[in-house]
This record gives sequence, structure tokens and C-alpha cells, in this order.
Amino acid sequence: MTSLSGITPSGRLTLGNHLGALRRFTDPDGFYFVANLHAMTTRHDPRRLATLTREFATLMLAAGVPEGTVFVQSDVPTHAQLAYLLECTSYVGELSRMIQYKEKGNGRPMTRASLFTYPCLMAADILLYGAERVPVGGDQDQHVELARDIAIRFNREYGETFVVPQLNKAALATRVKDLANPTAKMSKSDADDAVGTIRLLDPPDVIRRQIMRAVTDSDTEVRHDEANKPGITNLLEILAACTDGDPVELAKSYASYGALKQDVADAVLAVIEPLQKEYARLTTDPGAIENLLAHGRDRALEASAPRLQAATRAMGLAGSTP
Repeated sequence: MTSLSGITPSGRLTLGNHLGALRRFTDPDGFYFVANLHAMTTRHDPRRLATLTREFATLMLAAGVPEGTVFVQSDVPTHAQLAYLLECTSYVGELSRMIQYKEKGNGRPMTRASLFTYPCLMAADILLYGAERVPVGGDQDQHVELARDIAIRFNREYGETFVVPQLNKAALATRVKDLANPTAKMSKSDADDAVGTIRLLDPPDVIRRQIMRAVTDSDTEVRHDEANKPGITNLLEILAACTDGDPVELAKSYASYGALKQDVADAVLAVIEPLQKEYARLTTDPGAIENLLAHGRDRALEASAPRLQAATRAMGLAGSTP
């Protein structure tokens, strides 16, 4: 089963991104990319985008994502080419119902057209490779469902062309919350100095300090209770995700918040420090990174070109028979 996923360079990668995405990118036959075209749907700084794109790609490699599977989206033009064909099979009504557009663009001045149509680009990302399972966070469920709808419609109207993908949800990793506001998701889009976010390249002492300062509550009981104890629940779920444990069972081992925080900090650093060391090693040889990304690009082009060609012919364009 082919696996595919991408991460948008909208801010520095976080612990949540690693637990929910990077460490799940393990399929040696998969396709995992930095979705830099998606980062252009809202106002952006070109230099920062270029820097983050390179940083993301290097972190993916440092996290152990298999060689030959990592590439930068803009380096593979089949993504943008298929996206336009899918725009021609999508409806304004269904695009206007997408949560991201409703929250970030609908009714706002100077909303970019790409924000409205980018679910078609995401669908192209998925459908180009015949991906059967798509590991994404919960905030992208709706877009994967749209990709499924587009694939079914295209196959019905133009002939069997695309594999209809299945959503592959993470269990605990998608629930990593902000340490300062445990009712909100830990987001890479937060400001670089946001105290509730653990970034993959933060120094270890900063990471430990942020965890020790995590918001809890005035109670003293350690238990997994998302409704009444969101801060403690978040810490337990982070610990569980880092140690492959069960948050409800882990709670029984603690009599104080301080001991829990210490163990969470140790577990998080045990996950992040090896990644940081490998990242530092990779950045000493920029040429090696370029070669790895070129390998991923070439493999992605080879895999995606036939399906783009098939979709082009099916719609009556190049190489089609009237």
C-alpha cells in the first residue's frame, strides 16, 4: 500500500509534527514532501519560505524518513499541473465549505484565489501517486474526504484513472496540545517565541523549561480527564506518544505534577535529541542533502508522470482520441 503525506512550511516544526507525522513516515515505497506550494496561499515572506523549506526537508531526513521518499513539492511540476485539471472537475460549493477557507478567507479582503482552490492541489498531491492511505492530522480530514470525492467523480465521468484513498488517522499523536493553552493544538504557525510550543530545534534546556512550566490546574490528582484536566491530560498523552504507553495507565504511576513533568521532559528529550544530532550532521554537508532531495524529486517525477498523462488524455487533451 502506497503511503503519502506532506507538511506545509508555515512555521518551525514542533513536537506534535514529529509525533503525528515525521515518525510515521516510514514506508520505503512512500512519498513524503515539503508542501511549499501550499504555503503560498496566504501572504508570506519569500526568504523565510525558502529557509523553512530547506529546514523541513533536512528535518525529515534527520528523523529517518527513508531515502528516496523525501522531496520538495515545487520541484515536481506534475502537482501543479494535475491541480488545474482537478479544479476543472471540482465545484465552487464544495470548495467554499472547506474549513480552512471559511476560517481564513471567506469574506476577508485580499483573500488569495489559491486559498480557495488549494484543496484541489492537495487532492493532486494525493491522487498523483495512487496513494492508498494518507496519514494526516485531524484538521485535514475534510480535505482527504474531498480528494476521495474528486477521484470518484473523475473516474465516473472520464474513466478509471485514480485510486480512491483512505484516511489513516494517528491515535495519540494528533492530540498534542499547546503547553500554555492545552485546549488548543500545538501549532507550527505560532510565533517563534510562543511559550507553549516545543520546536524540534529548540535547545534542550528550553524544551525542559517549557515543559516544567506547562499549565496544569489547582488540583493535585494526576488522571487522564480531558474535560476537567486538559493540561495534565496533554502531558500524559505526550508521555504516552513518546514512550508508546497508555495515558490512562501512565497516570496511575504519579502522585504529583512535578514528577510527571520531569518524566515528560526526559521522554521528549529522548525523542528530540537524537534527531537534533542527525540534523546537525546533515547540515555540515549541503551537497549530500541536495543529492538526497534530487533522488526524491526524480523518483516522484517518474511515479507521477504516467497518472498525469492518463488524466490529461482522459479529459480530452494531449494524446486523446476524439
